[in-house]
Amino acid sequence: MTSVSRRDFLRASASSALAAGVGIEPVRAEGTSAFDFVVAGAGHNSLITAAYLAKAGFSVVVLEGRPTIGGGCKSGDVCLPGFTDDWCSSVHSILMANPLIRNDELDLFAHGLEYIHHDPIMHIPFPDGTSLTMWKDADRTYEEYAKFSKRDAETFRRLLAEVRASRSAAAAGKPLTALWRRRYAMSAYDLVKHTFEDDHVRSFHLAVGKFTSEPGGDPDTGRTAYTAIFHQLGGRPIPKGGSGMLTVALGRVIEKHGGVILTRMPVEDLIIEGGRCVGVECTDGSRFRASKGVVSTIHIKHLVKMAPRKLWGDEFLANLELFQPEEGLFAYHLATSAPVRYPLESGGTITPFESTVLPYPERILRSSYDDARGIVNLDDMWMQIISTSVADPSRTPEGYHTVKILGNAPYELADGQGSWDDIRADVSAGVLENLRRYAPSFSEDKVLAELFMSPRDLENMNPAFWKGSIHAGEYGPSQMGDNRPVPGWGNYRMPIAGLYQTGSCTQPGGSITGRPGRNAAAVVLSDHGLTLAEVVANGR
Repeated sequence: MTSVSRRDFLRASASSALAAGVGIEPVRAEGTSAFDFVVAGAGHNSLITAAYLAKAGFSVVVLEGRPTIGGGCKSGDVCLPGFTDDWCSSVHSILMANPLIRNDELDLFAHGLEYIHHDPIMHIPFPDGTSLTMWKDADRTYEEYAKFSKRDAETFRRLLAEVRASRSAAAAGKPLTALWRRRYAMSAYDLVKHTFEDDHVRSFHLAVGKFTSEPGGDPDTGRTAYTAIFHQLGGRPIPKGGSGMLTVALGRVIEKHGGVILTRMPVEDLIIEGGRCVGVECTDGSRFRASKGVVSTIHIKHLVKMAPRKLWGDEFLANLELFQPEEGLFAYHLATSAPVRYPLESGGTITPFESTVLPYPERILRSSYDDARGIVNLDDMWMQIISTSVADPSRTPEGYHTVKILGNAPYELADGQGSWDDIRADVSAGVLENLRRYAPSFSEDKVLAELFMSPRDLENMNPAFWKGSIHAGEYGPSQMGDNRPVPGWGNYRMPIAGLYQTGSCTQPGGSITGRPGRNAAAVVLSDHGLTLAEVVANGR
């Protein structure tokens, strides 16, 4: 009989739980049901749209194929019971500027949503034993930059003022200045090299900019060079209890206003009558009719297969064939008996809830090349390390932690690389070896259980992560603004009458921003004689 270690057993148990959705009873519907709006998919954006529609007084049903709502904004006991981790997203920085949160338009804070703003905001260790820490106190962060370059510290302070001024101008409806347009059109690498003189500072800005999985060497990635500045101004807030608490609160608001949410109800087809989308059919045969419209957050590559090709139009489909995935991502979840602690050059250690690693600036240029070749390159790799339990101890038993490590890896492996099932053990071991270069105390015995998810695993868990794209598809001029998802169709309406699209496939794209959801709600409400402002003000 083969001997199985406790760690291997726990790892296998975690994988089984992921596949089976253990402990969650399905919700079923029978026959055909009628609503004003049917919402296909329960990611955070479609839930936002549904919540505004329900608040407006419309009857709404949300259909989710998975056992729980949330899409990429979902939490659970990933590795061990009682160890709450986020399946995908953790930090809600960009969401804070959305009026949904800024003005609490849906009363989410009365329905269990609470944010934690942890200090320090971010930490990056370097191979030479030095490090840079971003603190809430900008003056304290200034001193961190100054350790490497007084000039770069002054640049940091100047950029804070410039970004504040740019945001004020944008809020007043003023367009970007010529200088900002040039900056954003550059590659992040070129812009960072021009802006800062020290490679440690350059690595920090490029590493933080990589959180969106954008290749920093590509043109039009210049805005990611300022991601660290944005975080200095707004922090890295996380929901208390898990990222999924946002979608839990949205679900409560929908139900408060009479909406219905059904899980384990994957949508299989759109119901078309007279060239108009009038509902959906689920895999179990259940049919849901929509008298006013269907709102989809199903990935656009899958959605077009749910209705006849002629209804989409040849130009739309030809454009969609060119829609490209972003660089693939892996997510490595661990339940641990200790947090990740980094030694400081001044002595002692630091235990941040979020850190990142990029040994030198030029390494960022290799990422897209490796992805294109289908090669998993662990040498000096970029990583994002998130331990939300450091900021929110309620997520784990006292003294224990969760650690999530994110990095880029190809969805399609080159010939001779084997399959992801063949290499996952070596890759996960290599990832931990890389991390221990910077945090040597994070030894093997600290890991109680683990779950490594390749880009293919992420897609299997959530089909919206098409080809391992957690933001639905790459960013760039061809797939942003009115070009997302297809040129001319960036207004959340689809070529089929009665069908709307939201989610990461639509502008402004992925991450936890809530913008596609709120924007889509405004469009749908407008098409039915209401404004979003009226719905919010009337408190229906």
